Amino acid sequence: MTPTEPLQKPRTENRQRALVMLTGVSKVFSSGTVALSNMSLTVEAGEFVSLLGPSGCGKSTALRIIAGLGGISSGTVDWPSSRINAKGLPEGDISFVFQEPTLLPWQTVFGNVYLPLRLQGISKATATSTVLETLDTVGLKDFADAYPRQLSGGMKMRVSIARALVTKPKLLLMDEPFAALDEITRQKLNDDVLRLWRETGITVIFVTHSVFEAAYLSNRIVVMKARPGRVHADFAISTSLERDAHYRTSEEYRQVCEKASNVLLEAIGFPLDGGPSKAGLEHHG
Repeated sequence: MTPTEPLQKPRTENRQRALVMLTGVSKVFSSGTVALSNMSLTVEAGEFVSLLGPSGCGKSTALRIIAGLGGISSGTVDWPSSRINAKGLPEGDISFVFQEPTLLPWQTVFGNVYLPLRLQGISKATATSTVLETLDTVGLKDFADAYPRQLSGGMKMRVSIARALVTKPKLLLMDEPFAALDEITRQKLNDDVLRLWRETGITVIFVTHSVFEAAYLSNRIVVMKARPGRVHADFAISTSLERDAHYRTSEEYRQVCEKASNVLLEAIGFPLDGGPSKAGLEHHG
């Protein structure tokens, strides 16, 4: 079994299995900056897809478009298997974890996780068991009465993840949620997210700058190019190994990291021969 399977073309052929489909999506800001150009991406239910690329390649913009937090200049965003609301989004099927935990400092851990259900009109009495169950899945049930100021950075991010999961979404969007954390905490949270993905069957789209994080978490990596943002390469990852501390030192993981790193270098204009490509020279000139 090879650890990486090249898929240089976006997967757009199977609408029945597709959860979300971006077709020819472009985004031009009012300043004239082209954030995305003709981006096509299909994500199937149950996948863990990482968007990997340099700063300014449109990863976060694409994520916000999928979440309905930003419009598009051209192209289409389709949800073939979902019931669509008046805003053109799947009803209650999306949750978003931002780069910062964005917790309400005056609310307890319980109150922060309860917030999405409260906004849906669900009473605290009705929601309590769901909130506590969700906190238990991220290892924070015993901290339900604590306030954000009493938590470490990693614990705050766990609360943010619990808040995203409490509505039981089909799709979890994560925008570099662990970028500001130390490496040990980051690895622990990587393991937590993988466990939750396996246990719930949720679909995850994860934005990261880290080759190592993308290689560890994903069953598919989409590498993006910048200026304008677009898909450069798209490849699947298959492994017979459990993704744990042993996997991080395995030959399979090394090969996936090498593949992702090489493709990322190509995307930013630095091929394996060590010199900038013609595209890279044109870009920097």
